[in-house]
Amino acid sequence: MPIQKVAVERFIVVSSRSFAEVVGAIDTAIGHPDIHTFWKDIAAAHSWNQLEETIHAVLGNSGFMEFTRFDHGQFLKKGGVVPAPQIVRIVLGNPLIMKRMAEHVPDAGSYAPVTILVDERPDGVHISYDRMASFLAPYGNWSALAVAQELDAKVEALITAAAG
Repeated sequence: MPIQKVAVERFIVVSSRSFAEVVGAIDTAIGHPDIHTFWKDIAAAHSWNQLEETIHAVLGNSGFMEFTRFDHGQFLKKGGVVPAPQIVRIVLGNPLIMKRMAEHVPDAGSYAPVTILVDERPDGVHISYDRMASFLAPYGNWSALAVAQELDAKVEALITAAAG
């Protein structure tokens, strides 16, 4: 079985804003659909136009929607870590962007939607993102890579704005 190594580039911004302010800024910029209803609406779409309308209706002003969220900090707190830092993983994306990558490199579906990790540290709130372009670079498809670079720029703009 072939194994392919992928070198990942991580974009990190450290903010002096509070954890709540950073997460709140991200929340304001992304859509928060009822995910079960969203998937039902996607399945019920009878045309590409209807599918696009369903997606556009749930995107935030950043062009992204939240798929799920993991509160990793609760495990540290309940596991006795004192003081327990807050850590949240926000899985977000835009299925239309994913489609534009996956039609050239199907493995793009392994990396989309993307993750933003927000965590508290002594030097500030870290906001991290693993660049999609670094995941797709080994595939050598310039069409998919161009879309990935556009995606990275949009996510990095969201993170930079949230950092204040």
